Amino acid sequence: MNRIFLDVHALQTVPPSNLNRDDTGAPKTAVYGGVPRARVSSQAWKRAVRTYFRDEHLLDPGELGVRTKKVVELLADRITAFAPAVERATALSLADETVKAAGFKTEVPKRKADQAKKDGSLTPVPESKYLLFLSSRQLDGLARLALEGAVDITAFLKTKENKARAKELADTRHSVDIALFGRMVADVADINVDAAVQVAHALSVHRVDTESDYYTAVDDKNTDEETGAGMIGTVDFNSATLYRYAALGVHQLAANLGQGLREDEPRTEPVRRAVEAFVHAFAASLPTGKINTFGHHTEPDAVIVKLRTTRPISYVAAFEDPVRSDGGGHLREAADRLAAYASDVERAYGDPDTTLTWVLRVGPATQRLAELGTESDALRELVAAVGQAVAEHLEKPA
Repeated sequence: MNRIFLDVHALQTVPPSNLNRDDTGAPKTAVYGGVPRARVSSQAWKRAVRTYFRDEHLLDPGELGVRTKKVVELLADRITAFAPAVERATALSLADETVKAAGFKTEVPKRKADQAKKDGSLTPVPESKYLLFLSSRQLDGLARLALEGAVDITAFLKTKENKARAKELADTRHSVDIALFGRMVADVADINVDAAVQVAHALSVHRVDTESDYYTAVDDKNTDEETGAGMIGTVDFNSATLYRYAALGVHQLAANLGQGLREDEPRTEPVRRAVEAFVHAFAASLPTGKINTFGHHTEPDAVIVKLRTTRPISYVAAFEDPVRSDGGGHLREAADRLAAYASDVERAYGDPDTTLTWVLRVGPATQRLAELGTESDALRELVAAVGQAVAEHLEKPA
C-alpha cells in the first residue's frame, strides 16, 4: 500500500484554565522561541480523544479497547457473560491462567494483599503488572478460549498449540484506539502495536506567564461573630491561543486494523470509520483538568486537514517567533501567520498534485486560512469529506 498521511492542525483559544498540570499542580509549560509557552501534553489530548470516542458514541463499543491493570477481573466478567453458570471464583481462576498464557504477568498488588491480611478478607484478584490495552474482540476471544479449557485450564494451556492461540487472540483484531495509538508491553514485545497517530504537544502561539488565583471558602454555619474564611488556597492557571497538531499514517492504521472489524464489510470501511472518528475527536475533544474550576469549554477557531502522500509536516515554526498582542488578542495574527507559513512550506516542499486540503474556521479573524483549501461549513461535513477521500485513496492500486 502507498503511504498516505493526514495532517490535522488546529488553532484553539482557551480562557483562564489549567488543562494539564505538572507535578506541582501548575499548568505545564515549555520554552519555544526563547520564551515560556503554555503546553498541553500529547498524552493528555490523546486521553481526551479516547474518552470522546466513547462519550460521544463516535464508534461502536465493540470497536474500542480498554486499558487497565484489572484485566483478570475484566476477562472474568466476559467469561461469566458467556457462561452465567460459571461461579465467580472459577471465572477468576480461568481468567488469570488465560492472561498468563497470553504472555502477560499477573500478581496480587502488595498493598491490597497486606490490607486483606489485616482485615482477614479474601485474597484480592490478581492484576497485571502494567496497564494492558486490549480490544473488546480480543477479550471475547480469550474468554471463549478459557471456557474451552475450563475442565482443566492449567493442562489445557500448557500445550504449545493452545498457548499460541492465547497469544494470537491477544494480538489480532485490534480495536480502533489500539490501531491509532499503539500498544507497548515491555516483556511481550512481539505483541506491541506501532501507533498510527503522532500527537504533538499543544503550544501557545505567544508568551505565557502562569498566574495564581487566591481563593477563600466561607463556612456556611458561621455566625455573624465568626469572621474569616473556613479555607484558603491558591490554584495556578493561564490562558492561551494554542497551536495543535497530529499526524495520522493511514497506511499504518490500515495495517493495524488488518482485515477489518466486521466480517461483512470491505477493508476500506473500518479505516474510513476510524479516520473520521479521529479527525472529529481530535478537533472537538478537550482535556478536563480543573474544568469544574474554570469551565474552559471552547472549540477550535480553525481546523486544517491535509491528505498527502509526502511525509507529514507540522506548521509550528510559524510561531517560533511568538505572537505579540497589540491589545486586540492573538488569534488574528496567529491565523494570518499560519496561512502564510503553510503556503510557503507547501510551495517549497509539498506536492500539490497529490495533496488535498480542507478548512473549517470560525469568525473573521481566521479569514486568511480560507485560501488554504476547500472550506467546510461544519465539522461533520469536513469529517465526511476527509473520510471519503481516504477511502478513495485506499481503493487505488498500489
